[in-house]
Amino acid sequence: MDMNQLTDSAYYILLSVLEAKHGYAIMKYIEELTNGDFSIGPATLYTLLKKLQSAGFIIQDETDDDRRKIYTATEKGISLLCSEITRRKQMVEHGLNAFRSLKGGGEHEIEE
Repeated sequence: MDMNQLTDSAYYILLSVLEAKHGYAIMKYIEELTNGDFSIGPATLYTLLKKLQSAGFIIQDETDDDRRKIYTATEKGISLLCSEITRRKQMVEHGLNAFRSLKGGGEHEIEE
């Protein structure tokens, strides 16, 4: 899996494993981080965990509990996440500039 850009789901999963977490804790962290605005179901989570692991963005840590797998971001994953945050900030700035440049100021309010 060659990723230069992350989907929203992969982005939030990678953010959540900056510190080691198991699957259910990842889903709960994402909901808490986004104040419930974004959630990931188990099928999406485990599919993306496998893809992120195959690409070297996360590792599965060794545990004594076979039922609870723990995941952590790698340096490669952290680097991609930093690039993605920069890219997304630029996208927001482009959007704000587009609305600011509307003749008449536009009718839409955007929180900055």
